Amino acid sequence: MKYEMIQAPKGVSEYGPPMSAAFEWVRESLIAPAKLAGYQLMELPVFEDTALFSRGVGESTDVVSKEMYTFEDRGGRSLTLRPEGTAGVMRAVIESGLDRGQLPIKVWYSGAFFRAERPQAGRYRQFYQVGIEAIGLDDPAIDAEVIAIADQGFKSLGLRNYRLEITSLGDNESRAAHRVDLLRFIATLDLDEATKARAAINPLRLFDDKRIEMQKAMAQAPLLLDYLSQKSAENFKQVKSYLDQLGITYQVNPRMVRGLDYYTGTTFEFIHEGLGAQSGIGGGGRYDGLMEILGGQGLSGIGFGLGVDRALLAAQAEGVLLENQFSSDLFIIPLGDNQKSRALSLAAQLRLCGFRTEIAFGNRALKGAMKAADKSGSRYVIVLGDSEVASGTVELKRMSDGFTSSVKIEELQKALTGAL
Repeated sequence: MKYEMIQAPKGVSEYGPPMSAAFEWVRESLIAPAKLAGYQLMELPVFEDTALFSRGVGESTDVVSKEMYTFEDRGGRSLTLRPEGTAGVMRAVIESGLDRGQLPIKVWYSGAFFRAERPQAGRYRQFYQVGIEAIGLDDPAIDAEVIAIADQGFKSLGLRNYRLEITSLGDNESRAAHRVDLLRFIATLDLDEATKARAAINPLRLFDDKRIEMQKAMAQAPLLLDYLSQKSAENFKQVKSYLDQLGITYQVNPRMVRGLDYYTGTTFEFIHEGLGAQSGIGGGGRYDGLMEILGGQGLSGIGFGLGVDRALLAAQAEGVLLENQFSSDLFIIPLGDNQKSRALSLAAQLRLCGFRTEIAFGNRALKGAMKAADKSGSRYVIVLGDSEVASGTVELKRMSDGFTSSVKIEELQKALTGAL
């Protein structure tokens, strides 16, 4: 019986060698600045109670109304594959009582997220993010730190062709004053019923409408930045001042809304010029009030989510992915069964010292083993035969140009350190 090949679901991003090494490098580079800043790992469930997202993310958002993967489990409970990370972090903080301890709570997370979108380059139904959250203090300096951590993550990849856009969505006082005039303006527009329903829930969503006719219709709409309360205006001014001091370039975008309803105050997005329509590579903002909505106390918070898939595409677009970043340092070719155990021991010692070391398995002839070493992309290769073991010396060959040097086996670690 011949079985049909089973393929991955449409719109799923997955990575195997050699691209998986680049994916891993991007993911680790993006989160490394957060670790240096004292953020600690929070590992989250892949699915949550549906109410967490419908209540926390917002009924008016496309994420909740159109894009969630929701299902009923065997107990009749409505569950949803996580479409974003912040709501899950807040739920975990409340449930574990972290909000009752030392503040701020600073955590990072990474993993797969799920949205039922139309698949295209940079937009997947399963996609990967890294994110951080700083919960418990309303301090413009924390806002600046969060933005700086994201910026440093992209810089560590070598990215240059991106820009940072920031705005403030104000506090309750600011939004209440703006809502009155915004609704009055929206009432003059000729809208379809679905758009009217969205506007009734959250009129700011109309700024996020990608339809050309809606963008033209909203061109003269009153802007929230013009309605900021004194406190909100001062906070936003302070955030910009901190970014200036850090040397982080930004553009103020008064029409920025982002796709989630919980954002307040400082809001930001990173845009890459080389990705076409799916140009957002990450963003975030403050979400004062979210913890209360989810049943916790009234603590402030700010965070971001950075797209690993899109950052990888951006790195490819800018040509900053170097093949030798992901290759082995040394490829050991043992000649015969007698030297396999010696090769295994030597590789184990070198790996303990941090050298990426591979071994030629399968009893290949020397010519075939050298071809395998070349295809592996390893930077250096040694042959380990009876004569090499007897003399205690190997020829360390640099694969890029064929240059060789004689090295004592006991000094191989030192030689690799100098060569690499």
